[in-house]
Amino acid sequence: MADSLLNNKHLLWRAGFGVGINQIDDLKNKNIKTLINELFREDNFSEITYDTLDIIPTEDYMNSTAPAEKKKEMQRLNREQNNELNLNFLDKIVNSKEQMREKMAFFWHGHFASRVINPKFNQQLLNTIRKSALGNFKELLFAVSQSPAMLNFLNNQQNKKDHPNENFAREVMELFTMGRGNYTEKDVREGARAFTGWSYDKEGSFKERKNQHDEGTKIFLGKTGNFNGSDVLNIILEQKSTAKFITTKIYKFFVNENVDQNIIDTLSASFYNSGYDIKKLMTEIFSSTWFYDQKNIGNRIKSPIELMAGIMRILPMQIQNPENLIVYQKLLGQMLLYPPNVSGWVNGKAWIDSSTLMLRLQIPQIWSGLRPLEYSPRQDDDIDMGMKSKESALNKTFKNPNIIIDWNRVDTIFASKNCEDYLIVNAKSLDMNTVNNFSDKSLKMNIINLMSTPEYQLM
Repeated sequence: MADSLLNNKHLLWRAGFGVGINQIDDLKNKNIKTLINELFREDNFSEITYDTLDIIPTEDYMNSTAPAEKKKEMQRLNREQNNELNLNFLDKIVNSKEQMREKMAFFWHGHFASRVINPKFNQQLLNTIRKSALGNFKELLFAVSQSPAMLNFLNNQQNKKDHPNENFAREVMELFTMGRGNYTEKDVREGARAFTGWSYDKEGSFKERKNQHDEGTKIFLGKTGNFNGSDVLNIILEQKSTAKFITTKIYKFFVNENVDQNIIDTLSASFYNSGYDIKKLMTEIFSSTWFYDQKNIGNRIKSPIELMAGIMRILPMQIQNPENLIVYQKLLGQMLLYPPNVSGWVNGKAWIDSSTLMLRLQIPQIWSGLRPLEYSPRQDDDIDMGMKSKESALNKTFKNPNIIIDWNRVDTIFASKNCEDYLIVNAKSLDMNTVNNFSDKSLKMNIINLMSTPEYQLM
């Protein structure tokens, strides 16, 4: 029974964003296969959108001749729409029953990292990733590679015949598919030639500009031909190194940062032979006995989004000022739609430093209204997406999400249960005497104190 609960918690954190309050009652009695089926359940796909209307979609407010006030208005609008996308994605992460879809989308969001100002492009890429999150990697790779957000971010609209820009081709190989060491600088140059002319129109539709495409013969990864971008992607997918690179990255994210090479070899061969079936790969991982080995449980530091989402899933809450949650994402170092660079977020110990650890430990108390947020961004912080002004970034009322937690419901759900069994993945690692010393014996304080422990930072 205890092992069953431990394994179920482990699975819910890795294949989703932690235990939801609705899952607590029967979690001890559920078998892994049933839980996997629930996590992988797919409903009718619903896109993430924003409600803030565009001013005039066809008018270019950001060109060099536009008046300054119009540019300022457009920048404000872009921030509002990007903030809405951010919060609506966070809401899906927390509340969607399709936990595996959103967790996989969260992984791909960091893998296919893009950072553009245009909210329409961001929305399109985000929904592309979410829709194909558990589908076929080939289809996902093609869709992302032809998205205006990625083509814009990696400068491929500047990649033209006789003036190739190698940025897009290099990142596709280095970060999205094969990884370093599996291609040469010549492959980058030849790949860039193949991608010449890949662009998009004002409406955000992919466009191949034939007059900008290099029609000459290319030699790419040992093959010769008059290749275009699609040919290059297909040749990349023929490489077993692609399956191995993707499988290794998935293993590090979902299982353990220390890889087991034998397992990677088996998984990647299966992934390659399945024609890059993502759902099959993830099912294989979560159904394997080695996934539930002690060394793989409670060994990962939650990313800021995983930490926030986990608290929001287990504490039923009404958030009066959800826009302020973006401040916490920023302060903790992980803003949705805003990765630090094309490499995405670095995981593991990179999430923890002296300032972020203190804030991470304090969030349960701040959100419960027991203490104010006494943390301000460093002067050199690049505060964006609605947080440029000092007044808003440093204003305490702005920082407070004003959360109302339904503690009566929490009391009912946790009646006659040990909170630590559900809140801490590896509860045996916790010294409950220390927690109790800081508690006034109420369930509310017990939960807040448990969430304020270093052990709660792990999953």
